[in-house]
Order: sequence, then C-alpha cells, then structure tokens
Amino acid sequence: MATIKPFKAIRPAPHLADKVASLPYDVVNSEEARELVKGNSYSFLHVDRSEVDLDPSINLYDKIVYQKAKENFDKMLKEGVLIKDTEDYYYIYREIMDGRIQVGLVATACVDDYLNGIIKKHELTLPEKEEDRINHMDYCDAHTSPVFLTYKANQEIKDLLSSWVRGKNPIYDFVSDDGIRHTVWVINDRSLIDRITSIFKGIDYLYIADGHHRSAASVKIGLKRRQQHPSYDGSEEFNYFLSVLVPHDEVHIMAYNRVVKDLNGYSEEEFIDKVKEKFIVENYENKGPFNPTEKHTFGMYLSGRWYKLTAKESTFDSTDPIDRLDVSILQKNLLDPILGIKDPRRDKRIDFVGGIRGLEELERRVKTNMKVAFSIFPTTVDDLIAVADAGKIMPPKSTWFEPKLRSGLFVHELK
Repeated sequence: MATIKPFKAIRPAPHLADKVASLPYDVVNSEEARELVKGNSYSFLHVDRSEVDLDPSINLYDKIVYQKAKENFDKMLKEGVLIKDTEDYYYIYREIMDGRIQVGLVATACVDDYLNGIIKKHELTLPEKEEDRINHMDYCDAHTSPVFLTYKANQEIKDLLSSWVRGKNPIYDFVSDDGIRHTVWVINDRSLIDRITSIFKGIDYLYIADGHHRSAASVKIGLKRRQQHPSYDGSEEFNYFLSVLVPHDEVHIMAYNRVVKDLNGYSEEEFIDKVKEKFIVENYENKGPFNPTEKHTFGMYLSGRWYKLTAKESTFDSTDPIDRLDVSILQKNLLDPILGIKDPRRDKRIDFVGGIRGLEELERRVKTNMKVAFSIFPTTVDDLIAVADAGKIMPPKSTWFEPKLRSGLFVHELK
C-alpha cells in the first residue's frame, strides 16, 4: 500500500519557469553547470549546483557550497523568482520528447514506505554522495530535486489525469533548449486529490527509477528531523519527500554505453580472439555505428570499425534477473575477465556514456582518449522491476532515463 500526499509547492513565477528549470544536479558537472548558468541568473543550478557562484577551486563538499545554496534559494524566494502555493496540491508534469509522452504525478512519497520496502530500489548508493545531498537538504531545509518513481500502470489514474488537463490552462508550458516540451497543471480539486490518494493506497509498490541518492538522503534527513522533533506525529513534511510518479509503460530507458582506455595488454588480434570465446563476433559492414536492436547483442568499436557481438547462450542464466541483463553479460564475460575491470564503479580505465549522447560520441571518445567502445541494448523497465522485486541490485550505470525531470519546477519544504 503506497502512501502519497499533496503538498504546497515552491515553484517558479509563471513567466520565469523556462529560465528557472534546469537539468538535475547529477547530470552535469561543475564545469558544465558554470557554462549553463552564464547569462541566466534565474537558473536553479544556482541552488542545486551553487558552486557555480564560488571560486572554481572550492571543494564541492565544503559547507560554504551548502551555505551558498541556501543563500541563493532564499534570494529567489525573496525576489519573487520562486513563489509558494498556499494550499496542498498535486501537480501533473508532462514531458514530450521526440513524440513520446511521459506524464508524471508530482507528489510527496512517504519516508516509512522507503524504510518498509513499499518503495523498492535497485541501485547501491555511495556514502559521500548521500552525505552531499543530506547536507544540501539540511541547509536548504527543503527537497530541491524530485525523485523519479514508477509504478505498474493503473488505467484509472491515467484516465483521471487525462480528464483533468482536458480544456484547462497549464501553469507552465515551454520547450527547453534540448527540444523537450514541459507542461504543468495544478490539481486543486479536493475530491480528485482524495481520490488519487486513495487509488495509490491500492498500489502495492513504487519503484525508484532515478534518484537513489536523493531518496536515501531524503529518508536520512527525515529520520534526523524526527530525532530533533521527538513529539512528531507523522504528518510533518519531513516525513515525506518530493517525487514524480510515472506509470511504468511511459518510462523510457536509453542505453548506458561503455568506453575503455586500453586492451589490458592484449594486441587487437589477441583481444578479438578472447572475445570470441564468449561471443559470436561479426564484422559490421553497414554504414554508421552498430546500434543493438535486441537483447544480448552489442556493438564494439575498435580501430575505426564496428563489430556486432552476440552473447553465446551458455554465458548467462536467462532465469536470473541480474545475470540476464546485458550490462551484466558484458561485465561478466568481457570487461572483467578480458579487460581486467573488476570494479567498474572505481576503475579509472572505464567510462560510461549515456545514450542521449549518441553512438557517434563513442567513436569520438575512441578517436581521442579511449581504445574500445561498446554499445548496449537498453535495460527495460520490466528488467528494473524484476530486479527490484527480487531484492537485488543492478550493476552500476545500467539505466539512462529520458526525458530528464527538470529541477526547480517544484521544491518541497521540510518544515
């Protein structure tokens, strides 16, 4: 039984929404964020990546960075760049990318649902990244970026949201620089809000799609607030965290491709011979990069040419939700035993390229500072759910979600 709750959103003044909305903090690095905010004092990256307003030499985890985030957040509120709704609402957030429509319900999810397994996860988190978000939330006293949750599609919820937006004016409707259209409506009808809350009580599980560090940090900051307020009754805002809930059949996952710096001492001929032990290797003669169109097939770019790799059936367990993942097959049968990459989270010889950057980016990386690249068939949302239901953890960098939820369109205060 999933518990969600409406909330009083802090959000942009309507005429500034397109300027405030920013990519998530963990999608851009500091250098990219500094470029993105040039000429845009309204960008929410001034809050989520507040080091953009400090000297580039600053330690990203210095308390000065979090103090600056709070300062910038308060300034945006004071100057009316951000406004706060006076009632608890749900919000509908629709994104359209390349003709694909993703409709999310913006709500707050329950800390206790995370703790008791109603909200399921599929990734490990890194302590230093958790601590970063805990500090950020603590200083800002708010959740500044939403967690992307999914759930098994429910037709009644779809019908209710579709019916609500019909003929109603959105509060925001703009196209971001990457061509994605963002449209937001407020649900301010009490009976509809109550109905939506009630339907979710009949949904067994929610699944974290994107935002494992944000959700883990939100839960820990909620527990910290409970210690600070021992007489809490469970209704306080710190018992909930900012979320966008999207039905599983509207979630789009792109590939998360790999590039590797060297061949671990093998010549190219030796390397290909080793690969042939676990994969069928074919020369790819068509024009352009090889883009896998089915599971268990991979592209490999080496010395200016593409190969198609097909995993031999004996190399994975099709009944195991982890072992049958293409990212697992590649790691277990090639990256680890041949290229010597035991821990892809920490090995500096491997890098990961989100599918949104295209396969040409793999070619570019190999031509500049890498030796070999691999294109992968995307992990599916059904894979994600199967892994989470089994209580298992996906390999790192298994999923790249598009479109990205924009930060700054909704903020949830902890008080």
